[in-house]
Amino acid sequence: MKLTTLRTDAGLRLGVADGDAVRVLPTPETLLQVIRGGQEALDDVARRARGAEALPLAEAQFAPLLEPPTIRDYLTFENHIAVLMSKDAADGAIPEGWYAEPGFYFSNPVAVVAPYDPVPVPPGSQRFDYELEIAAVVGRAGSDLTPAQAREHIVGFTVMNDWSARDLQRRELTLPLGPSKSKDAATTLGPWLVTADEFADVWDDEGTLSLTTEVLLNGGRTGGDTTANMSWTFPELLAYASRGTVVRPGDVLGSGTCGTGCLAELWVSSPDTAPGPLTPGDTVRIAIERIGHIENRIVPGAAPVSLPPARSRRTSRIRSTS
Repeated sequence: MKLTTLRTDAGLRLGVADGDAVRVLPTPETLLQVIRGGQEALDDVARRARGAEALPLAEAQFAPLLEPPTIRDYLTFENHIAVLMSKDAADGAIPEGWYAEPGFYFSNPVAVVAPYDPVPVPPGSQRFDYELEIAAVVGRAGSDLTPAQAREHIVGFTVMNDWSARDLQRRELTLPLGPSKSKDAATTLGPWLVTADEFADVWDDEGTLSLTTEVLLNGGRTGGDTTANMSWTFPELLAYASRGTVVRPGDVLGSGTCGTGCLAELWVSSPDTAPGPLTPGDTVRIAIERIGHIENRIVPGAAPVSLPPARSRRTSRIRSTS
């Protein structure tokens, strides 16, 4: 089943794909509420959708897919990090820690953008970028899960664009905290949450999911990959996320950027031919096999609110520890 959230005259409504149409449920439940209801709620939606109004897809107005409790974004594509490290590391080597555990950062769950809405340039950024990703959505709560258990907690998958302000990010990564405002402005999800059962033939026993991906900038292909190149599987990512804490229905786990899936990578690998940073008027289209595509146009953003520099509070003398 393929589910989405639609804007209608009656407010936000749940939609279910039906060929070239979408069935619009008349009741105001949200996608997050359905996910929280588990398989029983999903089955009920499928039953009710059969008798719901059919709206041609061309007339559908897609809203932000859901309001996730959290968004964790990982770094799972070895080719992607290898290219970036070839610039940032003296020997180009990938850190051993990358192979030891699937590191992630928390993104902004209230900044989810609808799949076809405009995206403003983050305040102060001159090097705005896209990131081609696939995301898994958690369907059931769990803690300290094994990968085998975690697989059963994934309700489905969606397309993700982790918009990134590279100039802000470079400054932020000099601090021992990781990215913040460089990833804070927007994350596009959609257009559908496709339930996990739809991928049974391309999701092997080890948890590797095999789907082709592609990104187009202003109609020209700039990158693409296969999700089979993820060095960590989604069940492993979810198992790690659940370690010592609780993952909840609706939590989103991003794969991280696919190989050739962002401009920053092209700026390193093909500096003479790579497109420049995103500017107002540019359009980014990201497509993933069996899920669909998202497409957002870049628009001007707000000017940054000025802040004074930090006040130095260091003492003039270091106290003796003896």
